[in-house]
Amino acid sequence: MAHLGKSSAQLIARVRRIGGQVNAVERSLEGEATCSEILQLVAAVRGAVNGLMDEIIIEHLDEHVAAPGLSEDARAQAAEELKAVIRRYTK
Repeated sequence: MAHLGKSSAQLIARVRRIGGQVNAVERSLEGEATCSEILQLVAAVRGAVNGLMDEIIIEHLDEHVAAPGLSEDARAQAAEELKAVIRRYTK
């Protein structure tokens, strides 16, 4: 998705923060953390991934579905791609 170049630095920063959160889960599992602490960390990772997904979905919608000047075929294809991803993500 070439349009993500506009915000790729911000998205990469988010991915790196998520990586740090995942590393914290790993350290907690290796250490003496309680189940409750680990669950909180996992919930934070899930929230961060959901936020990342939201950002990319919004950019996809703005650039490939709702942008003026798109052909109906391009708009329909982008919508189908988005449906497939959402279905996969919500399973």
